[in-house]
Amino acid sequence: MGALLIKNAKLRDFQKLQDVLIKDGKFVRIAENIQGEGVATVDAAGNLTLPPFVDPHVHMDAVLSCGDLSRPNRSGTLLEAIDIWGERKPLLTKEILKKNAREVVKWYIANGVLRVRTHADCSDPTLLTVESLIEVRDEVRDLIDIQVVAFPQNGIFTSTEGEGLLRRALEMGADCVGGAPHIEYTREDGVRDVECVYQYAEKFDRMIDIHVDETGDTHSRFVEVMAKENIMRGWQGRAAASHTTAMHNYNNDYAFKLLGVLKKADMNMITNPFDNSVLQNRTDGYPRKRGHTRVDELLEKGVNVCIGHDSIMDPWYSMGKGNMLAAANLLAHTAHMNGHDQLLELMDMITHRSARTLGIEDKYGIKEGNPADLVILDAKDEAEALRLTSECLYVLRKGKVICRTTPALRTIDTSEIKENVDFKL
Repeated sequence: MGALLIKNAKLRDFQKLQDVLIKDGKFVRIAENIQGEGVATVDAAGNLTLPPFVDPHVHMDAVLSCGDLSRPNRSGTLLEAIDIWGERKPLLTKEILKKNAREVVKWYIANGVLRVRTHADCSDPTLLTVESLIEVRDEVRDLIDIQVVAFPQNGIFTSTEGEGLLRRALEMGADCVGGAPHIEYTREDGVRDVECVYQYAEKFDRMIDIHVDETGDTHSRFVEVMAKENIMRGWQGRAAASHTTAMHNYNNDYAFKLLGVLKKADMNMITNPFDNSVLQNRTDGYPRKRGHTRVDELLEKGVNVCIGHDSIMDPWYSMGKGNMLAAANLLAHTAHMNGHDQLLELMDMITHRSARTLGIEDKYGIKEGNPADLVILDAKDEAEALRLTSECLYVLRKGKVICRTTPALRTIDTSEIKENVDFKL
């Protein structure tokens, strides 16, 4: 592979603009005014240059299914979405699953997302979704890194086949073990669900990502079971609790204790602003609570929190296009995180914090020796990027430009004004 020199890049850890030299698919030097005669050059022009965005939580087996559904989700509720998907599952084919997933891979690349963790429903005896997403993972590995979670969407113990299907999905090559304890019929089975996930994680040496307490029910408290298992089994840093929206509604005394236990357990927390802002607390009436976990309190306690996209045009969320800046922008509003330092934190939550959740932080980031994956945004800093949900001017994978974007040109042409508008100061 040849060399590439990125000029005038605004890197987050540097005060002055830097040049970035890439050779053989890796970052080899970061400094000011690197000279490289005859080397291919990309001018970042002072724009914010970041490691690629990370989506730690999506369901690629359901993406882009809106147009194929028997009926739309007219109520917009979680329960109707589950019913619609139940009607859809018998009609799924590998061709449909892979076609939609591969299309979303292209959307991710255009949005600078090159690291993804997807859940694959392993409740179906055919395990078609698991097989399809593992194949997609392997087929696109030169473009994007994907982790597949074996996800028992209907619960592990709601059928006699559930545990066996979870085991088979892991034997097929799923990267992580998932669960859904709040879906189980009883509190006792919910605890068994979590314990079962940890047992299989130990047996197969896999990371954990459990859908947990995705409800407004204050009695749903399975994340504390996860934290206990993490501590007792020495699984710190290797488990993620996705959603935990019930935590929003817990009484503050209990939540205060729980935050300390989660910190001790070194849990990774994933909040999903798109879906949970519209699905949770639908029965509240007014005033309506916000449908996400206690993001700010978790961060203040030192717990790792990151942002997932969750759904892209499926029964649960009919919108979205794989844009992690848009997800962070939404969380800035719903989680009261629009302060200057909080905007910087939001950027971490779709880059480095998500990389930590996926267990890839040792090879992630614009550092000498790392794989040369990066994005150059059409923005000068983090606040501007989040405000504008900026386009990725360049997306690099292993030192090669794999996507270029030309931002829209908006021209006012009147007798009084003739100029372009880009919404920048």
